[in-house]
Amino acid sequence: MNRERIDLLVTGASEVLTCAADAPDLVGRITDGGVAIDAGRIVAVGDISGYVADRVVDAAGGVVLPGFVDAHTHLVFGGSRIDEYAAAVAGVDPPDDVPVGIMGTVTETRRYSTADLISQAEPRVIEMLDHGTTTVEAKSGYGLSDATERKLLQAAAELHRRLPADIVSTYLGAHAYPSDVEPSRYVEQIIDFIPEVAEMDLAVFCDVYCDRGFFSLEETHRILKAGRDAGLWPKIHLDAYSHTDAAAIAIELEAASVDHLNFTPVHELELLADAGIVGVYMPALEFSVAHPQPFEPRVAMGVGMELALATDMCPGCWTSSMQFTIVLACRLGGMSVAQAVRAATYGAARSLKLDGEIGSLIPGARADLVLLDVVRYEEIAYRLARNAVTTVIKGGVVVREQAA
Repeated sequence: MNRERIDLLVTGASEVLTCAADAPDLVGRITDGGVAIDAGRIVAVGDISGYVADRVVDAAGGVVLPGFVDAHTHLVFGGSRIDEYAAAVAGVDPPDDVPVGIMGTVTETRRYSTADLISQAEPRVIEMLDHGTTTVEAKSGYGLSDATERKLLQAAAELHRRLPADIVSTYLGAHAYPSDVEPSRYVEQIIDFIPEVAEMDLAVFCDVYCDRGFFSLEETHRILKAGRDAGLWPKIHLDAYSHTDAAAIAIELEAASVDHLNFTPVHELELLADAGIVGVYMPALEFSVAHPQPFEPRVAMGVGMELALATDMCPGCWTSSMQFTIVLACRLGGMSVAQAVRAATYGAARSLKLDGEIGSLIPGARADLVLLDVVRYEEIAYRLARNAVTTVIKGGVVVREQAA
């Protein structure tokens, strides 16, 4: 039999998860199959007997699945809030002279150069890659001034250029009101800055933190409409600590995702689901801050909402592992392992408008995949606090490989 020569074959898997959009079991489980890759793209999944490759990667009886897609992070920031966290878990007030909350991180972040911010964020991305994440959404939002927001977005762009992981940037100037600008003037400043963000190709999305004490419905609509008019897809930090009625804005402006959803009522979840808007669930954030009203993913899925998982990597939730996020989504959120894995791959890709390109192992998609040293994918959630990744392939290139 004549076999087609290609760049790379992944063989010897106990399970291959396609995580295709229409998979009846949510993860598209194929037993004893492989993946054929050429020119950075997937050419076949399952039966790969018709191909011969320049390189063969043996999955050694493990699981092969799409590279994880982290749908919501605040990847670039300066310093940490370790003293605040240590005080919180001890049940005491933090010292007066340490960074606390968003504004504490803003103060720290403004002290650093772009190069400093890159050097602090780079190890986070490397750790994400080591844990199987191949695409990361990264929000600005710890600058709250044009100059520092620009630095954050430029830092993310440089990380995208120099590291194998893809960084998809979101402009979140509307993360909070800065203490040095009157709120209404700051809203105008955000809107005035959006064209520069778009023209310099510094972001794909525009996000707003709409909640009590943060940005109002009117401000949220104005900012997201300005972003949409400039070519930035809307996202909303929605109903994290109160019900806002901002779901209507997300639907009107065709938001890519709505994130948090802790106080969103069922009828609004249903409307969002009917509009095809993805809900982003961040169980690690809820765990880290001991959220008073955790999101209920079963309710959202019950009305037909596609969910994405995310670490929410930030100073208040410092985790780089989507595997840990899956553990929490299953045990604390009540998701099945299949539901969580789908949310960490296909669902997260869809929240970034990249489904079909990443998040699924299907012919024509980008060859982003990870190999795990477990024989069943459910072990991701079962074997706690363990990194099961042995190999990471990004765009058809092996970028992480555990020594034999």
